[in-house]
Amino acid sequence: MASKIKTFQFAAATACLAAFAANAALADGVSAYLPLNLEPETEQQIERVLILADEPVLKRPFAVALVELALPKACERDKRLCTKVKKYLERYSRDYALTHASASGSITHAARDAHGANAAVPNQHGLSVDSDWEVSAQGFVQPNDYILAAAGVIAYSGRTSPSGTMLSLGFNWAQLDLGYRDHWFSPATDSSMLISTEAPTMPSVTLSNYEPLTRLGFQYEFFAALMSRTDHIAYQGKTSSGRPHLFGAQLSIEPFSGWSLGVNRLLQYGGGGGLPDSPRFLLRDFFKPSGLSQNQGNQQASYISRFIFPGKTPFAVYFQYAGEDTADGGSYLFSGAALTAGINFPRLARHFDMTYEISEWQNIWYVHNIFLDGMTNDGLVLGNWGADQRNFGDGVGARSQMLRIGWEPPFGGYLEERIRTLANQSYYGGDLRRYSPNIAPFPYRHYYDFTVRYSRPWKGLTIGGEVFAGRDFDGKSFSRLSGFVRYGGDGEAREEGALDDDGDAAPDEHGAERFVDVGMNVNRVRTDVEPGIPIVSSKVAFDPHFAIGARRAVSANNDLGVRIEVDEVDGHSLIGVRAVDYRYRFSDNFAFGLFAGATRYNVATPAYSLYFGVGALRRNIIRDWDLGIDVRHAQNVTRDHVLASDPPGARPDTFYKIDTALLYLSRRF
Repeated sequence: MASKIKTFQFAAATACLAAFAANAALADGVSAYLPLNLEPETEQQIERVLILADEPVLKRPFAVALVELALPKACERDKRLCTKVKKYLERYSRDYALTHASASGSITHAARDAHGANAAVPNQHGLSVDSDWEVSAQGFVQPNDYILAAAGVIAYSGRTSPSGTMLSLGFNWAQLDLGYRDHWFSPATDSSMLISTEAPTMPSVTLSNYEPLTRLGFQYEFFAALMSRTDHIAYQGKTSSGRPHLFGAQLSIEPFSGWSLGVNRLLQYGGGGGLPDSPRFLLRDFFKPSGLSQNQGNQQASYISRFIFPGKTPFAVYFQYAGEDTADGGSYLFSGAALTAGINFPRLARHFDMTYEISEWQNIWYVHNIFLDGMTNDGLVLGNWGADQRNFGDGVGARSQMLRIGWEPPFGGYLEERIRTLANQSYYGGDLRRYSPNIAPFPYRHYYDFTVRYSRPWKGLTIGGEVFAGRDFDGKSFSRLSGFVRYGGDGEAREEGALDDDGDAAPDEHGAERFVDVGMNVNRVRTDVEPGIPIVSSKVAFDPHFAIGARRAVSANNDLGVRIEVDEVDGHSLIGVRAVDYRYRFSDNFAFGLFAGATRYNVATPAYSLYFGVGALRRNIIRDWDLGIDVRHAQNVTRDHVLASDPPGARPDTFYKIDTALLYLSRRF
């Protein structure tokens, strides 16, 4: 307890220094936060506003002030949407208000597993599928610009949590939140690998800014949280009980409008059994992934990016490349890797919107050799919902997908359809048994669920119904038929048809263009299976290359974009996502580029790493056609030894070094 108090004292002291510095300069005050995964119809409107405003967000929950800053630009693109969101935000303009209230009743059907547990509804703060009721509410009191007290609750059958209850102090560039504040470290809306709302909210101390700083658009968030009690902490040959600590950080930049890049890190530490938990340990080792944090803690990290295409049909493309630990070759390389990619269209054919996301992670995610329950809180993973669809304690890898389509029908309201799938990996053996020695091979079934939800405003309320049904990893079906009512604000605050016209202004496309590449690659692969086994180099081979991407001008000569590449390399598919795709235009006829991203090599089991490269482009060889040449290098593409046929040894990974040269034609649209 004493060490926990010291950690919180350090955070408080940091905030006091920030407050002292602010006396010398004018600053805006604190901001309330919008509900996170509690009011989906409104949250989708907020997401659309931020995309239309060219605001590439990388974390949640959203600060109210951030959305208010984005509204003027969004209003230029969609006045009708802007009017509805402005009306919704009016409740936050007072000194005190009830900002959210929702109640639902459900008819449920669900089967418990062999351990007596029931599946959780994805990303719903631990809500179990068989809960026949749910209530949530939030409100605040703000005596002045720099102090805000919020109260919140989420309750359902078997659990009541004070989620949203916190005291906020500070300024736009340094806001301190003490209490039950949610954290979501990902640009994805459904598939956050590190921390999400899958588990109940933890008590935490958070220091962050909601308004970007400096010309680079710098943002930060640091938090220290206390996790639930576990009886499965194994250290130095002993098993003990305790409440581990969790420290998290996100640092990001937005150097150009519509493009952001960041890094996340989590460290689970302390809690019992003689594990170090002092502030000194945290300050010394948090930013040393290969140090004691690797041997005396449980760590995760990720690189994240978000790109907004500002064309006539705008969309956001985002990636998260994550790792459960470091790989040989440097702290910036990951083992136990995961890759998430997504695309969000805020408006399609006037009345539709769509989001698609896919995530894949290697084994040993959400398990650990010290914290045997892995990164969990109250028995649920902190990150991707799909990891709760497995035998608890099994370090199996998986792939999840989500497709969501929204529709504003002519008769009013909002209809949303969503489908999720999950496929656990079928292999078992090798390195996996280090973390799951007591888990027998399990014949996992494919998980899927689907949701249909309709909501509409009615007399200052929002009313609606939802069907949620599917099949779990054990092949057992579940379903929920729900009706809900939510607080809708003042009178006509959310009435449909507030404007007669669509209100869309002509888009400012910022030199935006989409493109498709077709060509060939020249490749060579060096395979390092195990120390003591000779490294093997493949023959130089010629294989096909295909890519699709988008870019936008960020200055007179500079472009930024994203690209997905598909290649055949040494008989295996190689997929790359260029999260950073930079180009400098010397003239209308020639451009030079630099790029970086993550790659997936489809060998015996998926292998992952970062890759880098340079390229040149001969532009306009024919109108709208370019000729390009790129050179790429992927360092230590890592495949875990999880097959029984993999060689035993001190190192549980095979490394691939992949060099490719590309020659391709590019068609711009």
